[in-house]
Amino acid sequence: MCGRYVADASIDDLAAEFDAIAAGSVAELMPSYNVAPTDRVPVVLERTDEPPGRTRQLHAARWGLIPSWAKDPGGGATMINARIETVADKPAFRGPVARRRCVLPARGYYEWQRGSGRAKRPYFIHSGGGLLAMAGVFEWWRDPSVPADDPRRWVLSASVLTTTPVPGLAHIHDRMPVLLSADVVPDWLDRRNEDAPALLDLARSAAERVGASLEARPVGPEVGNVRNNHAGLLAEADPVQPDLLGS
Repeated sequence: MCGRYVADASIDDLAAEFDAIAAGSVAELMPSYNVAPTDRVPVVLERTDEPPGRTRQLHAARWGLIPSWAKDPGGGATMINARIETVADKPAFRGPVARRRCVLPARGYYEWQRGSGRAKRPYFIHSGGGLLAMAGVFEWWRDPSVPADDPRRWVLSASVLTTTPVPGLAHIHDRMPVLLSADVVPDWLDRRNEDAPALLDLARSAAERVGASLEARPVGPEVGNVRNNHAGLLAEADPVQPDLLGS
């Protein structure tokens, strides 16, 4: 799964990178070096009610999709990921993957390699400094506890799609985010296209290509605490002996 990642790019840089208009409260987001479930994160999506040619927007969303029918947002904390193999079949994701797809920008993500016993080693997986476009799905949930005339009554939430890892990362974890190449992003965001099976195939192929260029470096255990959030988390840690990782 993808349970932690880095979203350190400025809103201006994200808007330029994805040719998007900053919307809503996204300007309030701060760079994060340790994004955790339920955190508010930047997402890129398209709104069909906007003028043609300027439909792409940058929003702030809660990481962890809240189904539209949920009575409260509690379950969203466990829905940070959606498996690409089954996303079109799951009730909570079936509608979003057909009509509400998004991109979650990331500098990279963290994954833990399990070793012998309880030992785990965190890695930062990245593309050498550039931004990654993680394929996602989003949903709008109406909070029944908020007055109807309050704009905060609508909560935007999102999940990251995951797939099997490329061979170079399989020794770390058995899943990786679905990473889109720049040429696939427009198709993924196009809300007029509801051919989910074809789009998922396109995304899967893109993930294989992008994944082949990823790098992984060991980082310190400090990243395991969500209260730690600073650029130092990305620093390469001393290698661990193979026997400590059970390999």
